Amino acid sequence: MVHVRRMDRQGGSMDARDRLIVALYAQLKAERETRETLEWAIRNGAVSQEVLEAIAADPVPVVTSEDIASVEKIIALDERRKTNRN
Repeated sequence: MVHVRRMDRQGGSMDARDRLIVALYAQLKAERETRETLEWAIRNGAVSQEVLEAIAADPVPVVTSEDIASVEKIIALDERRKTNRN
């Protein structure tokens, strides 16, 4: 693919835009997991009206450095697999 950005091979580092994409991906994943858990709790009657109001008012958790590191590891593994195929 001509327009696909590549990681720096020497240090394996990503530029600011790549790190932002990784952080946004991790945040989206966390939001989806939170929503799935909430849906399960509502379906199973495990949440009271007060708890639902508190959840709705509480902001989405911030992405942690551990989340970003996990996603970076996945990207590195995918990159190695692609390299090994060629």
